[in-house]
Amino acid sequence: MEWTNHSTPLPCARWVDQQTVWPERGEHILAHHDADTIVVYQAYRPEIGQWAIHHGQLGGPAFSFNRMSWVKPNFLWMMYRSGWGTKEGQEITLGLRIRRSFFDRLLADAVPSSFEASGLADRGAWAAAVEASEVRLQWDPDHAPDGAKLARRAVQLGLRGQALQELATTALVEVIDMTAFVAEQRAQAEGDWQQLRTPVEQIYRASARRPRGNEEIPT
Repeated sequence: MEWTNHSTPLPCARWVDQQTVWPERGEHILAHHDADTIVVYQAYRPEIGQWAIHHGQLGGPAFSFNRMSWVKPNFLWMMYRSGWGTKEGQEITLGLRIRRSFFDRLLADAVPSSFEASGLADRGAWAAAVEASEVRLQWDPDHAPDGAKLARRAVQLGLRGQALQELATTALVEVIDMTAFVAEQRAQAEGDWQQLRTPVEQIYRASARRPRGNEEIPT
């Protein structure tokens, strides 16, 4: 059963119920999405996060467009990375609702972060692709609420250059402040998982695929 409270506008459900229908292993993009948009997550220090909440986009004097920024469509992966919002510099959790057409283009343009994952036969070709691309793709172990590694793997995307500019502005539909929700659910993640609620996530499948060379776009 879906559930929403005042601390987040996203539909949520009990994690114990959701995880029964998710794949146990393999590479899967689990995300909250609808016909037109998908939500990705990032955690920022307060001056960056509060600016984004106030202005409805990323930017401001503390945000750098000159470095790669990583976003994650999987909520619990973000919670693992930020320590449920307790790590220094990651206190503000944002859900960034972006256009699916943009996210699909990111997947198509992404270059794997390691040569071994690229499927390319030549390391030089992979290095050249990394240098030319504005999008990096990395599969990592998914995580249980307490941070334990799972057999299933989750994706994160690193953006720079024009791709990051678009994420921050024209491709961004909504900035969702998840900070209070994260604080509410932190105690459940540390204790009774029966009561833990997380945003409703389903397997995401790209609307269009444009593979680079012999690279397969993940679904």
